[in-house]
Amino acid sequence: MPDASTLPLFRVVGFSGHRQLADPIGTARAITAALALLRQEAPGEWIGLSSVATGSDQLFVEQVMNLGLSWHAILPLPRAEFEKDFAPADWVNVERLLTRAGHLLVINENGSREDAYLDCGMETVNGADVLIALWDGEAARGKGGTADVVEYAKSIGKPMLILDAATLEMRKENWTALDQADTGLVELNRLPEVTGGLSVNPFKAPEGIYRFQQKCDAAASHGAPQFRRLIVSTVLLHVLATLIAATALVYALQNQVLPWAKLICLAGALAVAIVLRRHAHSHSNWVRCRLAAEFCRSALATWGLPRAAPLFQDLNLPVIRGLTRSLHILHSRYSAARPVSMAEFKEVYVAQRVDDQLTYYQRQEARALPLFRRLRMGFWITTILALLCALTYAIAYTLRVATPEWLQTTVFHFAPIALPVVAAAFISLISINDLQRRVSRYREMQLMLADSRKQVTFCQTWNSLERVVLRTEHALLQEVLEWHSITSFTESH
Repeated sequence: MPDASTLPLFRVVGFSGHRQLADPIGTARAITAALALLRQEAPGEWIGLSSVATGSDQLFVEQVMNLGLSWHAILPLPRAEFEKDFAPADWVNVERLLTRAGHLLVINENGSREDAYLDCGMETVNGADVLIALWDGEAARGKGGTADVVEYAKSIGKPMLILDAATLEMRKENWTALDQADTGLVELNRLPEVTGGLSVNPFKAPEGIYRFQQKCDAAASHGAPQFRRLIVSTVLLHVLATLIAATALVYALQNQVLPWAKLICLAGALAVAIVLRRHAHSHSNWVRCRLAAEFCRSALATWGLPRAAPLFQDLNLPVIRGLTRSLHILHSRYSAARPVSMAEFKEVYVAQRVDDQLTYYQRQEARALPLFRRLRMGFWITTILALLCALTYAIAYTLRVATPEWLQTTVFHFAPIALPVVAAAFISLISINDLQRRVSRYREMQLMLADSRKQVTFCQTWNSLERVVLRTEHALLQEVLEWHSITSFTESH
């Protein structure tokens, strides 16, 4: 790929069709026309996704390759089981095609054959942006037939190009659902490139991917809106307004400044809320940049593995779907371009990924823990003082103890109003900053990374090393996704 700090847009066209063909030559022309239409109407590099059953599946694969496109194979069964559905002579052609697949996914390792074929068809639909279906319009003759696949695609609103198996006429289904451009990836590609201060690329990944990660990271670091601080300010302004009102009421103050002070506090809280609403788009952009930076960081960290790690296989987050697909496909294509030794990979991974993340979580805990302790202490102090004031008032009132006026106004009336409000503010600040979860999570991540460090150091084979690295990266990505969920929820409020 070029060294520019942009990632290419990849699109996937799935295929499902009948095994028996009345006009193979005409069918090949119809498939080619459908592929040409896709390339004309939607930008990006199209990749074919299909099985290699006899008939239209193999015809689709051949047309994809004739157009110079990549093809990803999806099999309903492991090769040994799948081979049983072919004559020996036909299987030779299947093997020839599979050697040219850019990626191979096996759906079912167990279960019935019919279920496996149905699952394969449904997964083809799930993994595609558009489905091309060669269909005679009739019901499926067995579970997992083309009719079942088309029905499933319709039920989830998948864009389709349906080729009539008899006339080979093409019609569009749900075409308006086709996303003409992945806006998320387009906006990330448009971020300004980092021109200075780039660190050395330690992962042997293509320079363009590394520079893309660096500019996403820079945009997230420099463009982070202070949403939590703004939300905290609204809480503090409301608390201050309540304390002013309580002071004026309890002490019967007739000062003209107090009503205006309360009004200013409430107006300030409203102004901050309006700012939060108006800056929701910048917050969304910041979240997308941070997600992109961290997902790229994970992809870069695994780049030295002999094969592309399935980091994003089970993710279906629309905001980064184009990004994760691009990273995985690029890694699949370039994984063997710059091979590294196991010793070199382990050294770089431990130093640049595990130790780097350990330092990060240690630093984050060191920042969050003191604040959490102070706020928690403030809550307990104000709560206990409120209880003592209420208890003192109850005893004095029950026993009719004579008390000075200042004690009555301050301890019996003002404090029971003010202290619970302040205590609630402390709890709100803990919740807004997500401190309790963050402290606990930072400690868990440090323990996980310390274990991973030991395991990576001990690994002697690529397979064992890959398993440890995948577990580590999945844990780190899970933390990023948790952060995304919490931060997005904060944005919506």
